[in-house]
Amino acid sequence: MLIQLQDISKNYQIGTVSVTALKSIHMTIERNEYVAIMGPSGSGKSTLMNILGCLDTPSGGSYLLNNTNVSDMNDDQLAEIRNREIGFVFQTFNLLPRANALHNVELPLIYNGTPASKRRSQAMEALEKVGLGDRVHHKPSELSGGQRQRVAIARALVNNPSIILADEPTGNLDSKTGDEIMEIFETLHEAGNTIILVTHEEYIAEHSDRIVRLRDGLIERDEATNGHV
Repeated sequence: MLIQLQDISKNYQIGTVSVTALKSIHMTIERNEYVAIMGPSGSGKSTLMNILGCLDTPSGGSYLLNNTNVSDMNDDQLAEIRNREIGFVFQTFNLLPRANALHNVELPLIYNGTPASKRRSQAMEALEKVGLGDRVHHKPSELSGGQRQRVAIARALVNNPSIILADEPTGNLDSKTGDEIMEIFETLHEAGNTIILVTHEEYIAEHSDRIVRLRDGLIERDEATNGHV
């Protein structure tokens, strides 16, 4: 089992008001699963994604990632886990504008101290996996939206993470480009990657094997998708 959440809750203090974002979440995700997390605005899906991605810690409960309890880790320990275990893909790409595609993909490897020669070959390999082997020296401004998202996916892959966590990865793309990006996720999943996708688009979620639906901080439904039952 790759992920095990037990009785996860999350409360935020906003001034004098306490807001409960998640209450008693129980969920397991196996290695090589493809899971979509859905829910209306305010349902807790962003909070759940931040906890799964080790960007935030729960107020209560335990989170086991690869048999490591990450619930009580400090910021430095969480950063190390993120760098080793999780590849992020965001709606806004989050690329460095002055750096070319190759350097953008190398960034996680710079942070974890991978030697320069190895960094370059790993980044090249990741860019080739997403079909951008011929665009390595292009800066984000010289790439289309779909190509920028491919660079972001390559960056997420470069560490061989346990999980690829994608937050609305097609949100800034037209539907044709969005379909192309979803095909890349499909290929990565077939190659053995575990993918967790946060989306509010039903047709995007249908690409997954399983949809976890949140409402008011609780799991409302957890079901296999029609195409993958």
